[in-house]
Amino acid sequence: MTATRTRTAKSADPPARKTTYREAVREALREALRTDERVFLMGEDVGRYGGCFGVSLGLLEEFGPDRIRDAPLSESAFVGAGIGAALAGLLPVVEIMTVNFSLLAMDQILNNAATLLHMSGGQLPVPIVIRMTTGAGRQLAAQHSHSLEGWYAHIPGLRVLAPATLTDARHMLAPALADPDPVLIFEHGSLYNLSGDLADAGPVDLDHAAVRRRGTDVSLITYGGSLPKALAAADDLASGGISAEVVDLRTLRPLDDATVGDSVARTHRAVVVDEGWRTGSLAAEVSARLTEQHFYDLDAPVERVCSAEVPVPYARRLEEAALPQADAIVAAARRTVREPAPSAGGPG
Repeated sequence: MTATRTRTAKSADPPARKTTYREAVREALREALRTDERVFLMGEDVGRYGGCFGVSLGLLEEFGPDRIRDAPLSESAFVGAGIGAALAGLLPVVEIMTVNFSLLAMDQILNNAATLLHMSGGQLPVPIVIRMTTGAGRQLAAQHSHSLEGWYAHIPGLRVLAPATLTDARHMLAPALADPDPVLIFEHGSLYNLSGDLADAGPVDLDHAAVRRRGTDVSLITYGGSLPKALAAADDLASGGISAEVVDLRTLRPLDDATVGDSVARTHRAVVVDEGWRTGSLAAEVSARLTEQHFYDLDAPVERVCSAEVPVPYARRLEEAALPQADAIVAAARRTVREPAPSAGGPG
């Protein structure tokens, strides 16, 4: 099968069009499948059912069962098959239904995908992309709702992405497939119905975080499904005279220290919002780096807003109480602004 694609000239300001996060991911998959015949999609229910979250609807009919492959209920088996396909020169996109189920493939991801390029002295790249749904807020109970992307961001040899906007959902896949390292893409389940205008932009720069809102008083640093909450918190803070800058990490490994640090150097205060648990969290890593690299820029201790240290509850009110919410972000930001600035004099 030969895939071809014709590019048309783009204007300086391409027109935007209405779409959803789910449709943006589907468009990214469709473009990848059309552009390169080495690309195929594999996972549980991705074919005839159209994906557990409807992302791959219609792709089986368009590309056939050789390239849209329904896999058995064995994450270790089909992730391992994807790794083998990548080693053989293909470009697999493997879908794991939820991040909780990815633990069944942790051996394949950690001990094989992440290590083979290093252990082979650069001879065995593993250009696999593994997509999975993460996060809570949908009453799916503990075994379908945790946010474990911080665990994967701990592992050398992986690139870890968390698209939080329509543009990132649409345009992160192409550069991910071009990366010789394994790439994990975490799609927060609460974002699939997100709708808005999507411009026909180019591939996303995977090496840099994005400042989603400019501010002067405090930096709200977050990613994924917590971005809308941080933006809502910034609106609330603005009504009270506090100007919050919102930084979307979007790449969790490697972290973009420069963009985060530049923001904190301007605002002198930071709140890190992370749907993972506080202990050993990605928020803890960002907080530690800020303390190491920007101690004398900070006018208040770094605040963290994380999930309660319990399995995610099923009951709606309990689930909402366990997760970071906009009001908790607002409260944390106000604490940093009210914290008295350190006395002048610099390091002693």
